Amino acid sequence: MDDDIISIHSSHESGAEELDRRAILEPVVKRVVDALGGFEGGVYRMGDEVSGCLRDLKKLWRKDDTDDERTVARIFWETRVLPNDLVPILLATAGKGLVEDKRAIACADLMTAMTWPIDMAEELQELDEELDKGTDYTQLMFSHLNYKAALLTPGVMQALFGILLPPISKPPKERKERDGQIVNVILHLIRNLIFIKDLPANMHLSADQAEYSSLQTRLVKALSETHTLDLLLTIAANTSNDPLFNASNTLVLEIFYLLFRGVKPHLLAIDQSKQPTQNLHRLLAAEDKKKKDLARNASSRHSRFGTTIAVQLKPSKKPVSPDADTEGPNDSAHGSNPGSRPLVLHRQAAITRESGSILDFAKRSRAHKSNKIDELAREDNLSVEAKIVLQGFARESVDSSFNPFLRSLLKDIKSERPKIKEKDHLRLLCVTKWFLDFFLTSRSNEKAVEGQRKWNLGLVAEVTDRGWIIWVLKRMRQAMDEKPKMWNELQAGIECLTQLLLLIDIMSSSVISDPGLNEAAAVLQQQLIYNGEVLDLSLESLRSYKEGTQSLAYLNASVHLAYALMRMLERWGKENTGAVYVRKKKPGKSKKTTGQGLADEDGVPDVENDLDGDSEEDVIHETMFTFDAFEMKFASSEITKTLLTYLSRYRDFDSPEFIKRAVNLIHRQVIKAKAEGLYFNVSTLNLFKTILDDQKSLPKDQSSKDLVTLVDFILRKFFKALEEEPFLAVEAFFPKNRGHWKQYSSWEPETKGRHEHETVEDTRFPPEVQVKKGYSWSEQIGIAIAALVEDGKTELVEWVKDILVLVIRQRNKIIEETDQKRQDDESDLDDDEPKKLTPSAHAISQFLDYLIPYISDEHAEAATKNSTLKLMFRLLKFTIYDENGDELQWIVPAAILPSDLQGSLNVVDQFLQSPIDLDGKKASQLLSKKTRRRRRRRSPSNSDVELLDDEPKRKRREKKKKEEKQYKSAQFIEDSDAEYGDMDAFLEREKALRDKAAMAAAQSGKIGTMRAAGTKKRRRKGKDVEARKKGRVGTNPENQPAGDASADEDISDSDDDILGSMRRSRSSSPSTPEPQPAPRARPRPRPVPKRPARPESSADAVDEGDAGVNEVTVRRVGKGRQVLSDDDEL
Repeated sequence: MDDDIISIHSSHESGAEELDRRAILEPVVKRVVDALGGFEGGVYRMGDEVSGCLRDLKKLWRKDDTDDERTVARIFWETRVLPNDLVPILLATAGKGLVEDKRAIACADLMTAMTWPIDMAEELQELDEELDKGTDYTQLMFSHLNYKAALLTPGVMQALFGILLPPISKPPKERKERDGQIVNVILHLIRNLIFIKDLPANMHLSADQAEYSSLQTRLVKALSETHTLDLLLTIAANTSNDPLFNASNTLVLEIFYLLFRGVKPHLLAIDQSKQPTQNLHRLLAAEDKKKKDLARNASSRHSRFGTTIAVQLKPSKKPVSPDADTEGPNDSAHGSNPGSRPLVLHRQAAITRESGSILDFAKRSRAHKSNKIDELAREDNLSVEAKIVLQGFARESVDSSFNPFLRSLLKDIKSERPKIKEKDHLRLLCVTKWFLDFFLTSRSNEKAVEGQRKWNLGLVAEVTDRGWIIWVLKRMRQAMDEKPKMWNELQAGIECLTQLLLLIDIMSSSVISDPGLNEAAAVLQQQLIYNGEVLDLSLESLRSYKEGTQSLAYLNASVHLAYALMRMLERWGKENTGAVYVRKKKPGKSKKTTGQGLADEDGVPDVENDLDGDSEEDVIHETMFTFDAFEMKFASSEITKTLLTYLSRYRDFDSPEFIKRAVNLIHRQVIKAKAEGLYFNVSTLNLFKTILDDQKSLPKDQSSKDLVTLVDFILRKFFKALEEEPFLAVEAFFPKNRGHWKQYSSWEPETKGRHEHETVEDTRFPPEVQVKKGYSWSEQIGIAIAALVEDGKTELVEWVKDILVLVIRQRNKIIEETDQKRQDDESDLDDDEPKKLTPSAHAISQFLDYLIPYISDEHAEAATKNSTLKLMFRLLKFTIYDENGDELQWIVPAAILPSDLQGSLNVVDQFLQSPIDLDGKKASQLLSKKTRRRRRRRSPSNSDVELLDDEPKRKRREKKKKEEKQYKSAQFIEDSDAEYGDMDAFLEREKALRDKAAMAAAQSGKIGTMRAAGTKKRRRKGKDVEARKKGRVGTNPENQPAGDASADEDISDSDDDILGSMRRSRSSSPSTPEPQPAPRARPRPRPVPKRPARPESSADAVDEGDAGVNEVTVRRVGKGRQVLSDDDEL
């Protein structure tokens, strides 16, 4: 007996262990199931220990937590405990009003556990290759279908809804933890039932199998009849008000995702009563198309006679001479070239089709990797009644619960609640995308009544919130950066972002009469462009597509996003012609965010959240954005490959919109970016040939015609390039990446110089005007004055006169002060006659540009935006100081002489007193608009030019270079006196210099080593400064020592006096207020003139002719410095 015991326990075979486990558990489970109760006379009778039996079944179910074979689940299915016992017990308790009965709650709990979804991918991944060879989940999946059918028995869903109501109806303060658990169990059971997928519809299967293909329809109708869908809407709309509802928002989100993923939103948004008829027409059209394709390539009625065609490969092109000898005995019947032998084809299709395609029939086809359709959605076989129910449920969801539900979920994600799982992010993106698509389609199908729409944009306003856009972009970026990349979440983000762009496009359209919505759309577009993440993701999603890796739905989503983004950018660029900037990606390490928290700087920027400028690491770089530059980025070989893959499925497109998107994007590459060389490949040409062959079978719509036209254009370009460059026939077999396509395209590089800046049209100010041809200069001034008077702007003409009078007085005063020596005959002139001063060259050189001051805001605005006044300024030869400023600043150039200004003043005064005769025409009719001037702009976005301040980095680089320079210089410093030569000779020379200086000091009575005054530059105050600036002190050249000539030059060009004379000229008139000083320009470097040696006697020399300064000598030393001689007393 001991040997028997040892032999049993020494067996380690897996089959024996499995047999022992099943043999142990099966009798126990069956006894517990038998104790639950049974049917007597058609009525189910519960056992005495039914509550304990239910608890025992739950304990037995937990045995499967460590069992990959799910032994207990298989025994439960074999005993049919759910349809035979649990459902009758539930109907006998909760079905008869006993909704708080513990037996009913225990049944619901056990049902939830038995219908829990099986993740096949995860289960198969956890299986052991050796121990779990025979594991089969087919039985478990089929058991779930039976459980779903059993729970759809009449009365079961009503009983479950009855269990759910009491905990919800209690006030929040009276609820207990058990109430939340009951709600959680019932909602999970509803989730489980929706998750179970029906069998595909098949008319050849049995009635039982047909029933299993329509369970989802029955479930949707049952949820509607029991008002469970209304309860879900209530939970979604009040998640922020009720703690119990807030705890279940993620579960409701999953229910929404499972309900709506089986039906497309654009199909659910239309009238469902017409759906069967439309489906019938679609199927008949597809069948008719298939018949036409077969008839086009089918054999004729003469095919019963057979067909034999000889095809000769590589025929000899050498002409045969007529007098050539006959074939020799060694010549073969088919020629000496073995490659020219004929091939015999016994197919009638070879008459019309190419021989190569007929030969391909006999080749073995290579197996291609199958493409996944869509990993995020499935197709549910729903009836019309079920779709009508879902349609109403979707409309109520958008109308009542979409905004608060989305807001509560995003708040939980930002707060990093423990209930938020990784899959909830994906579900939230999918549900939001679905509802947005449903909303936009319903709105487009709606007819506005008296300007009012039921589907107003406020119903989905939450998706335009900045926090929501930040979160979507962040999830997409994380999905792109993951290794391996999360393609499903990236696809959901792309689809959600596409719907958001379409919504913003509608907000900015002319159909919307609300200016607030238009302004909000403009701000959103500006922020999305400035952020730059959307632009990068749209290009990266197309570049990263690889056939077989991502699903076809991902391909459609990427193409749709690029199409919608390109259209929005193009329309926005036409409406906004000003400069637009894009944030450049930081080259350094980005900030890491822990958990699921959001960083505002990663999303749409806001002024309130700008980064601190004092931080050396957080420096934002910007580049100028232009649509043309972005289109050039779109011209990429990877994107072209993706577009061709998308276009190759043209036979599967069920809507002209798909072909339209492909044609639009290819057109942007070929025509707009001039990158037709990207399509000069053999595979691409073969695809184009296939499209042209199927031209007759394409749909008869505009998009198909555009496709054929575009293909013809590319082929013409190819053959034209082939004529110019025959080597292209070889290059067509190789990819056109790394810019190789440019040499075969019409693209041309920019011809700008190295330091030449590109200019853009200046639209900041109104367009300038000019007088039509045929009028003299004075007549043009008269027309400009008449136009200003007609406009009621006479005060502007008076202002121009004041400017001319002021400048004339100032420049005449300069002439009088500079040219003091006049000829004697000038004194004989009549005092009444105005003096005609002829300025000397020195006086003209003292003129400076006069900066016209703006006395009031009206003058500043008129000088900047009034086109007629600007025309008058130009006619008077005034110029603009800075054309790139936000406010134009006009100056009177120094080159205009006072006589010319006086002539202009006389003309203005004349036409102001006696207006010009225009023959009854208005002055505005004689003016025409000029072409807008162009101004410099910064480099476009593809030049990677940093626009913001990079001061911290620049300082670090300079400091590093300085340290390196000091370090390298220190290598050559040696402690040696070799550079001085003989030390004794050096000391003798120094002594001789000291003696010479002492002798010179003794003769002059001064200390040779001291100057007459200090060299430190002192700040002057008061009238002395003004007197010096105006040249009233020491300006007489006769009083100045001969040796100080260079000092005057230094004074005039000193840093202290730059633009000073311009300010003096404006402030010389007491009636003219002093304007703000012009920005200080950096002086150009100039060599310092060498000072000539002064004779010793000139130190005290004083010009006797100057009586005003014969006691105190004033001379100028250095740079704008006034020095008194040593004889003066301070």
